[in-house]
Amino acid sequence: MSFTSLGLSPALLKALADQNYSQPYSIQQEAIPAILKKRDVLGIAQTGSGKTAGYVLPILMNLQGKLQTKNRHVNVLVVVPTRELAIQVSEVFITFGAALPERVKTLAVFGGVSINPQMMALQGVNVLVATPGRLLELVESKAVHLSEIETLVLDEADKMLNMGFREEMSLIFKLLPKKRQNLLFSATLNDDVTRINQILLQNPVVIKIDSEENTLDLISQLGYFVSEEKKGPLLRYLIKTNDMKQVLVFASSVYKADNISDKLRKNGVKATAIHSKKSQGARTEALNKFKSGEICVLVATDLISRGIDIQFLPYVINYELPRSPKDYIHRIGRTGRAESPGEAISLISPEEQHHFRVIQKKMGKWVTMIDSDNLDLQGF
Repeated sequence: MSFTSLGLSPALLKALADQNYSQPYSIQQEAIPAILKKRDVLGIAQTGSGKTAGYVLPILMNLQGKLQTKNRHVNVLVVVPTRELAIQVSEVFITFGAALPERVKTLAVFGGVSINPQMMALQGVNVLVATPGRLLELVESKAVHLSEIETLVLDEADKMLNMGFREEMSLIFKLLPKKRQNLLFSATLNDDVTRINQILLQNPVVIKIDSEENTLDLISQLGYFVSEEKKGPLLRYLIKTNDMKQVLVFASSVYKADNISDKLRKNGVKATAIHSKKSQGARTEALNKFKSGEICVLVATDLISRGIDIQFLPYVINYELPRSPKDYIHRIGRTGRAESPGEAISLISPEEQHHFRVIQKKMGKWVTMIDSDNLDLQGF
């Protein structure tokens, strides 16, 4: 199937070709026609499955000729759990919106930065991508009004509810007009997402993409048995001996992420950490430097990783294991995306061995293990 068969305009088809989108992913094949018909959609698909373009393209097309003229009354609201995802989604809207004959103004708003510039920038905005807390602050300040929303998108709804945004989401729902299109996207269909589906969606088109298994097939997984004190030398050994140029390393805490990146820099590896304790400016700068290749190692915590979207990331390393098998799959799913192969490496201490066996059993795949005692880590 090609994008030409999905009902998109010639301008968007040209933009897709310019962005090297050759053919639609599964979720795009189903979501684009449904959204163009103004249907509600429940999309269950993993991060990296192409869902963002799957809703951005038809939303932009539906907006042509119907843009809101009331100032500070937006047409489309996209609610996301993290600042990084807000920026990422807004960039997709801006990229494709630039190709359309009628200008669509998009803005991302989030906490952690001054609210005043965002209040000023909201004039004439058509598509607002927002985190829940900052959105409510802007509504309270009368900087934006939600009474004319035509389309609501909840992206990564499962993560948003896990992060404790239930109360904020209830307040936001009360501010919206009853008649609107609702699009709900989630990596998993848990009880919370099911409840929101029942409240929000009217006879939705349900799209479930079982992409985890397909993605995992593209990822070469390897594990190393290693003592906790030798994890740092082993990490540096792997990066240097394999000449890794772009590596995403996962740590379990802010402190550990900072510690790992500090040790890497002291040993001549260009690295930085990205986590919730850093300012938004520092986080954006770190991500941009990582994407451009200015630094080769980005050390991240699980929460922040949701906004890291790199199409051809070759390596993911678990310095420490996450608590749940689902988080493990989300982590390693940062590589092996867009049908490109990738490598995921886990450093397993004796204390983590049982937990890693549980993860592998849940995943349905067994990982080849190497004993690091046989490696010469001297000097690393």
